[in-house]
Amino acid sequence: MTGPQTGFERRVQGALDASPSRIPVVLGGCGSGRTWLLQRLRERGAARGTAQYLDIERCATTPERFLQAVTLSSPFPRHGAERAPATAREAFDALLAFFDTARAPGGEPCTFLLDEVLELRTFESFPGLRHVLRDLLEALTASANRFVLTTRYVARAHRLLRDATSRFEVIHIPALASPDVIDLLAPTFNGYEQMSTDDRDYLGRAVHALTDGRPAYVRAIGETMVHMGRDADPISALTALLSAEGALNHWCRFCYELRLHRARGYGALKAILDILADQEPLTLTEISQRLHRTPGSTKDYLSWLEDVDLVTSRQKRYSFTDPVLRLWVRLHCRPVPPAEDEVAREVQRYALARVPQPEPAPALAYAGVEVSPEERKSWGIIEID
Repeated sequence: MTGPQTGFERRVQGALDASPSRIPVVLGGCGSGRTWLLQRLRERGAARGTAQYLDIERCATTPERFLQAVTLSSPFPRHGAERAPATAREAFDALLAFFDTARAPGGEPCTFLLDEVLELRTFESFPGLRHVLRDLLEALTASANRFVLTTRYVARAHRLLRDATSRFEVIHIPALASPDVIDLLAPTFNGYEQMSTDDRDYLGRAVHALTDGRPAYVRAIGETMVHMGRDADPISALTALLSAEGALNHWCRFCYELRLHRARGYGALKAILDILADQEPLTLTEISQRLHRTPGSTKDYLSWLEDVDLVTSRQKRYSFTDPVLRLWVRLHCRPVPPAEDEVAREVQRYALARVPQPEPAPALAYAGVEVSPEERKSWGIIEID
């Protein structure tokens, strides 16, 4: 991939290669490519045995079991492990010691890639572990090893790092631009062998507009278009993905519930998201009137939504951070699942507001199959019986 994404990856690698090394803290929402970046870094270090990737969200249970999971899966030997830790505090201290003392072959510093690092906060419910994240940052700062941290919780990360040392470098994952989308989809469409330059460029612009430049959504639309065949277009692909059995339906549900469960005020927060799904942006007063709550309590609810990056405030007006998630709420946060024609109508409405409309509308020469004018669909127009 070229453009901003390549430059972003070089920036992360440059922080690791600096002397002394800096600690990149990579921030980005669901589907922004955080895990993809860490996997790329892991692959580079795997041949030399210098890197370990840890999906903390999946394995942060108790401090004792987490220590065991990390050390047993590590390519680096653990020293001083004669006895099992007797308490949660001892286990966490042993984890910090491992991060500090582990070495790659030849004694060179190793690299730990900590995906969703803020999930370690769950350990703060155990005795003696009130300041887990603060203790972690202090230990990493003093270590000779290298670290990359990621999290989907941008606001919380900024708050945590407010007083951190200059060794930590906050890096926001940039959204894909249209040329990046074209590069990302090139393998999916066989390098665009069967597509004109105009169709290729319009595909990039359309998919970029529909996905807000989020790599996970871009890949999903591309793969679905290939699966659907010659008449596929990005809008019909997004419609299929957001249907009851579609992959993005399940993906958005996961992101929605995960963030809400990390916040306070679950039911009220869902109500505000439902209000904003119906109309955005809205002011605090407009939301409180629709919610039938006081402006003071509504302000608290909105701050909790901002804390988990579900909503964004610009000029005192609130809206969804992720437009695809807003579309999903409109479709699926209702008493019964939407019918296929309802999904098609909502996606069409969403697309008309975002996708540039060319004149005349292009049609993809898909997979080398010639399509007559009578067979061609208008780009992005979905027929509903």
